[in-house]
Amino acid sequence: MDLILWRHAEADETAAELPDLERALTAKGERHARRVGEWLNRFLPERTRVLVSPAKRTQQTALALGRRFKTVETLGPDGTVEGLLAAARWPDAKEPVLVVGHQPTLGLAAAYLMIGPRMAAATFRAEDGSEDPAMLPWAVKKGGVWWLRYRPREERGEVVLVAVRTPEQI
Repeated sequence: MDLILWRHAEADETAAELPDLERALTAKGERHARRVGEWLNRFLPERTRVLVSPAKRTQQTALALGRRFKTVETLGPDGTVEGLLAAARWPDAKEPVLVVGHQPTLGLAAAYLMIGPRMAAATFRAEDGSEDPAMLPWAVKKGGVWWLRYRPREERGEVVLVAVRTPEQI
């Protein structure tokens, strides 16, 4: 199974009067979303399922892909790794899944899948159990894509990092 994590592109940070879910992409964010959307369309199979947070900035990012998508409430800014993986049906989905979402959930999901749940939980905590700022979740840059692939193996499956791209690299 392929799981592609796409963080929304740059959004307006100056609109303090707007609720977080209503923040829109900047002009730069729109350009980056189009660029990454074109890149993704070159590699994504047609049958890819696209799941998107209800936030306006993620909806706009997904629209740049030019494909049908499903809005999933659990992928919102306060979403969890567990909610993301359940929505994607990880690792059992028969089709690739593209999730358009937010930090820190996307970075936490990448860490969880790449190094395992016990290691990921330990990575973000200091010895006394408090959050360690030096060990924050993996960062997915705005507009960036992390492409992960689950491969079943005899004893257990493995997760392979297929690609990491930022809008500037495309």
